[in-house]
Amino acid sequence: MDLHAFFAMGGYAFYVWTSYGLTLLILLANIIIPVLQRKSFFRQNLQRKR
Repeated sequence: MDLHAFFAMGGYAFYVWTSYGLTLLILLANIIIPVLQRKSFFRQNLQRKR
């Protein structure tokens, strides 16, 4: 099996790579969004205390 055949995925490359991309995007969002919300929460609480 050569590299081109691997990336072509037997003619289903668009569907396979799109699903991999969406999965990666969702996993990254599940990591990044809570971190940003936590920072915002602590920043708002700090402002309220002042």
